[in-house]
Amino acid sequence: MSLPEKVLYLNPLELSGPEQMAIDLFLLEKSFTDKNFNMAIRFYTWNGDWLSVGKNQKVLPKTWINLSKNENLKIVRRPSGGKSVLHSKGLTYAIVWKYPPRNKKESYLKTAQWLKDGFKKIGVDLTFGNQPINLSNNNCFATSTLADLVDKEKNKYIGSAQYWKKGHLLQHGEILIEPSKRLWKKVFNADPPKIKNELKEKDRIIFYLKESLIKTWPSLKWSDYKLDKKDKELIDKLARDNFKEINHF
Repeated sequence: MSLPEKVLYLNPLELSGPEQMAIDLFLLEKSFTDKNFNMAIRFYTWNGDWLSVGKNQKVLPKTWINLSKNENLKIVRRPSGGKSVLHSKGLTYAIVWKYPPRNKKESYLKTAQWLKDGFKKIGVDLTFGNQPINLSNNNCFATSTLADLVDKEKNKYIGSAQYWKKGHLLQHGEILIEPSKRLWKKVFNADPPKIKNELKEKDRIIFYLKESLIKTWPSLKWSDYKLDKKDKELIDKLARDNFKEINHF
């Protein structure tokens, strides 16, 4: 049986954390019922400063809750694992893949290759992180595992996380661009990674990453996808039921 060759592409949207997480989950759920596409890909930005926490992070520092009340920092829980990510002027990508390698390591290597190739075109050479997972640190960008991409100075540019369901993969990650140093310090008590000036234009990054993904999977055909009224109603329900903003313990 031949596999479907279509890639659904959604134009960038700037929305709240619950809405963005709901769209990612909507695309994953759509992959179970829609037989006509192989992958879905999108890039997006967050409306305001958001902190997304991994699905397994049960206890949040009191300082984060205080920041959510005093600094206009909003918090949402992701469907994926991993540590906390500060989404502040960055760019997020999400990819849904119906037929990924079953091995988690292999899936990360494959899904990161198009990111590496795209960044190389921009002028930034990235490699895989090689540090073990640090369970004691809440900051996703404090350590660099196989799921992450770093430069030669070990500055982490992209942190990714996965959510698997019925053998289908949702992987999304944050591409750092100009994170708020002040807010990063308040949230993580550390300075953000140093990012090169080549990564200041979101449209340029998206252009090269789209080009790279096409070269990585040359047999796939791009198809622009627009959310219709029914889609938006389903996404609103997913946002309400699964991704309420966190503002208390």
